[in-house]
Amino acid sequence: MSESPPLTESSPADTEWQDEIASKGNLPRHIAVIPDGNGRWALSRGFARNEGHRRGVEAVRNLVRVSAQLDIEVLTLFVFSTENWSRPRIEVRALMHLLREKLLAETEELDDKDVRVVVSGRAHELPGPSYEALQETIARTENNKGLILNLAINYGGRAELVDALKRIVEEGIDPDEITEDLISRYVYHPELPDPDLLIRASGEQRMSNFLLWEMTYTEVVVTDVLWPDFSRRDFYEAISEYQSRERRFGKTGKQSAPKVGAD
Repeated sequence: MSESPPLTESSPADTEWQDEIASKGNLPRHIAVIPDGNGRWALSRGFARNEGHRRGVEAVRNLVRVSAQLDIEVLTLFVFSTENWSRPRIEVRALMHLLREKLLAETEELDDKDVRVVVSGRAHELPGPSYEALQETIARTENNKGLILNLAINYGGRAELVDALKRIVEEGIDPDEITEDLISRYVYHPELPDPDLLIRASGEQRMSNFLLWEMTYTEVVVTDVLWPDFSRRDFYEAISEYQSRERRFGKTGKQSAPKVGAD
């Protein structure tokens, strides 16, 4: 368990960790995160599960700020899965309300920080107010040139492949023309590079139907820290672990990360 609390603003130690990581030079271009453990964090402290989700938002804010400071190109957050609809109705309603509330509250800062928000998933199935807030954030930030914040909302890796294959069929593409490269052009955001690093909180050791197509060669770092306790230092340590690894991509010798889609 991490002993360092989440840091809302930069500190001297924060700057030192950033400088150390930046000096190594091989930062991940795209970081994907499964922010797990909100419910367990809340229940272990005698709170309702929804309080865990609310506290988890603060860890997300830190993550976005640090990613922007480190010039990470893409940060993908697993916000709400296609399976999450099976949770108790009151929890789902609270999550949708929290999503809308935080989008409305954070969009101005995201825009000021030059962050561009995109979404992966079947967002059109969200309740109207949540969907409208999401679309407003996307529109407000669409011309920004900094960090791309990819929110996986009502997302499932298998659903993404189903949607990709449906589009291929609808366009009448000959089956003989279907290749891995072609399928990669029909995922939700083919213009984004595949994730270099996946960080999973709470100690769970599974993929949970997240970015199944894109994470073929992604490096995985699992931390036992429950998401609301995930600090900037935990983030730096995960990146440092990634930087210490030799990526092979199924080949002999160190390789550069392959890029999927267009620039």
